[in-house]
Order: sequence, then C-alpha cells, then structure tokens
Amino acid sequence: MPEKNLKDMYKTRNLGDFPASFELLGRSYVKVEDLRYGTNPHQPAAFYRPTDGKLVLGAHEILKTGKSGLSQTNIEDMHHAVGILKYMGRPACAVMKHCNPSGVAIEVGEMPLVEVYQRARDADAQAAFGSVVAFNTPVDGATAEEIMQTIVEGVAAPGFSEEALAAFNNADRFKRNREIRIVRLPDYKALPRFIDDGTDVRELKVFDDGSIVLAAPYLSRVKSTADLVPAYAENAKQGRIDIARKPDARELDDLLFAWYVNIHVRSNGVVIAKNGQTLAVGTGEQDRVGAVDQAMIKAEKKYKGRETMQGAVMSSDGFFPFRDAVRSATDHGITAIVQPGGSMNDYDAIDECNSTHTAMVFSLERCFSHH
Repeated sequence: MPEKNLKDMYKTRNLGDFPASFELLGRSYVKVEDLRYGTNPHQPAAFYRPTDGKLVLGAHEILKTGKSGLSQTNIEDMHHAVGILKYMGRPACAVMKHCNPSGVAIEVGEMPLVEVYQRARDADAQAAFGSVVAFNTPVDGATAEEIMQTIVEGVAAPGFSEEALAAFNNADRFKRNREIRIVRLPDYKALPRFIDDGTDVRELKVFDDGSIVLAAPYLSRVKSTADLVPAYAENAKQGRIDIARKPDARELDDLLFAWYVNIHVRSNGVVIAKNGQTLAVGTGEQDRVGAVDQAMIKAEKKYKGRETMQGAVMSSDGFFPFRDAVRSATDHGITAIVQPGGSMNDYDAIDECNSTHTAMVFSLERCFSHH
C-alpha cells in the first residue's frame, strides 16, 4: 500500500462551487468570501450575509488577513464571543477555543484593558494557545502588544487604535504570530439580547438528508442582578424552603457575569467565576455533576489547590436533579450559585446550600447551548 502524504489530509477537497447568492426564508443572501476551510480542513465552506438588516458578523472588515484568510471555526468563535460580550456592560474580553470560551474577564474597578485581556487569557492559558480573542471595546496599543506575546489565530473588536494596528502588523518583532487575523466588527449593541427585544432571525440546523429544524434564537430574561430571584421551593412532604443567605454585591455581580458567559458554553455547561474572571469552564458533559467536577478539576489543577476557589461563584445552565453537584461545588469553596430552578429536587439543592451557608439564586430560564 503506497504511503500517504499527511499534508494531503489538511487540503480542502473540491466538492463544488458555492453560489454567489441565494434565497432563504424570504431573505436574500450574497457570498462574502470563500473560507479557508469548514469545520475540518477537507470541508470547503463559504460565508454569506443577508442583504438587509443590522449586521455585525455579516459586516466584518478584515484589517489584516493571515495565511488563506478566515476559517468557518474562526467565524463561529467570533459569533459565540459576541454572543457573550453583547451582554457585558463594562469592557470585557472573551478568549475562544473550538466555539467555547476558555476564559472571559470583565473590567473591575479601574483596571486597564490589557489586564482584562490577561485575566481572560490566563483563565486557561493552555487552552488559549491558537485562540480567537474578542473584545466589546476598541483595542489599544498595550493590549495588542500583550496579545502578540502568544500564538493567537485572530482578534475581533469594534475598533483598533493606530498603535494596536502597528503592533499587529509588526512581523519583524512578532515572527511567530505573523499570521494573526485582525477583524473589525460593528457595535454589538445592534444585536438583540433580551426576550422583549424581538427578532425575525431564526437558527437553522440542517441534517444529512437535507431535513431542517428552525428555532428562535436564545434571548435572555435576565437584564440585571435584580432579575436573579432568591431560591425557594415547595415540597409536598417537607413544605416550603427558602435560601437562608442572599448573595452579597460582589457575588451578585459575578453571578450575572457567569450566567452571561454560560449562554455560549456548550451544554452541560458550568462556569466558575470570581472578581470578574472565569476560573474554569466545564463544558460538553453529559451529566450535571460531571460538568461541575470537570470545572473543579480544571481550577484545582491550574491553581494548585483550593484556596483561590474560596469565595468563587458558579453558574449552571440547567437545574440540579440531585444535591451531589451542589455538594461538589460547596466542597470546593463555592459560596454562591445561579441556576434556572424548576427541578423536582430544588428543595434538596437549597437545603444543601443552607447547610453550608451558600447563597443560591434562580435565573428562571435555562441557557442550554447544544452547538
């Protein structure tokens, strides 16, 4: 059997040209560009935008292109990053890898943007290698210099200073990162966020036989910390139980931050956060306690112990069917939890929190993401 050239595995196969335009659900779409490749290198792909509406990703402007331009995954990473950052009311950064956040951070106090980026990157520095980094605010020179210290696939933001663009284009100083892609996006405020914003956009899933599922996109009811409800439950045998301790102001801020991050974490998703920084993200697990344990293991491995976890908060994209996941969280130092509520076993989850003086609030919505 003749030897195969391994490089051929990474060549895009020609499965036919993509059309210049098409009609779908009453809207017209035009091709923006052929992509470097699709989900995998042997899958060709192209990117399209509608000819009407307020565009963000569809109106992206490539200020610096790396080798062969953007891939489908690059654009999907930007999509999920923007889906998180559009909810953030302060300067924030999302570091994305394989369509999940490896780290997210938001401005606390008067910290400069470069520190926000460092905290997002260092939330999981190993996973951040070869990531896509996105901001909800223009990137300055100091932040760009820091980004260029490690390998980054691309950077997306509403703007870039002249100093930032100079750093990104300085191939002589940053040779190993010379293929970095720089993408400017319109203001994310054009995108719908909350359930009363309304949108005519539909999510589309196409199956192998051409069958299609159409769904409304995710919009949140949670506009502020005031929409997070102190946990309570009614039990037929044991009566009513209320959470004994309410979260303090810092915990509430972190709980809201962690909930917004969780919206674009693949379910089952768990986000551990403290002081405006994700400490660990548990993603893609088939069971709730597995997602919690995965996040805890990540955090303990990174921080070499549980001390940093003390006082952290946890967001869960679904309710807790049993008290085991809550116990795992509190055993690791979690002091406040946000979850949808609505489980038959909410009583047990609240009782477990009360036994350790842990705060719990309900979002009254689930944020599963099965991308």
